[in-house]
Amino acid sequence: MASLLRVLSCLPLWFMHALGACLGWVSWWASPSYRSRFRAQVRQAGLAPAAARPAVAEAGKMIAELPWLWLRPAAQVLGRRVRWDGAEVITQALAAQRGIVFLTPHLGCFEVTAQAFAECFAPEHGPITVLFRPARKAWMREIVDSSRARPGVATAPATLAGVRQMIRALRKGGAIGRLPDQVPPEGMGVWAPFFGKPAYTMTLAARLIQQTGAVPVLAWGERLPFGRGFVVHVRPGPSIDAESTPESAASIINQAMEHLILDAPAQYLWGYHRYKQPRGQAAEPSEA
Repeated sequence: MASLLRVLSCLPLWFMHALGACLGWVSWWASPSYRSRFRAQVRQAGLAPAAARPAVAEAGKMIAELPWLWLRPAAQVLGRRVRWDGAEVITQALAAQRGIVFLTPHLGCFEVTAQAFAECFAPEHGPITVLFRPARKAWMREIVDSSRARPGVATAPATLAGVRQMIRALRKGGAIGRLPDQVPPEGMGVWAPFFGKPAYTMTLAARLIQQTGAVPVLAWGERLPFGRGFVVHVRPGPSIDAESTPESAASIINQAMEHLILDAPAQYLWGYHRYKQPRGQAAEPSEA
């Protein structure tokens, strides 16, 4: 399997995206539960089905582009294939020397955002630190670990030691990346509204901002059609007061994620089980 992924990484991006689009629709028709969740979450967001339908193919593209992103040299992945929209927001945040917490939803190509920062800003300002969980399969673990070990990207384990590593990076004025719409494990989140429905939401991103005074920045990687590359969109993040409760801070971040998603619903991962109840966690307030 590792050899196959290396072969796929040599193919053009347009081909991998075309293959991924087909795989996305195969998954759609093969899984009634996936279709049901996708449709339910689109309705919850108040969108017409047509606005989100392209996201079926985009989900497949997200998987198909991973060998290309992970196994090619960074210069080939980025180079002329990545453009910036709002890079001045990062420049201003770095100048403040308070650290940056990048908040990136499951929107577009979230893998490319960290790599783009690493290429453009890490040589002068240091690496971006991201949390990771080792892959279960040994062959996949080797590939993922090598992809995460690119210049300008520092990895931290999803443990207390990893959290401490991120705090140290922020206090030195560095950058970290988080996926705040990812369902956290039991005890590491709170119930907060997401498109009007309670969703178990991580508290870590807000706590890091509150404890270190870091600057929150919104970022997501738009996947361009026909394999033309990506545009990394950057916007100022939401204001989170140091005295805000975990529930209030989580609601503020969820609202910021909603705005990004509604700007580009065709590239959101609507099939992601955002309203999942973690094992052992008390039921959401509306069902308690």
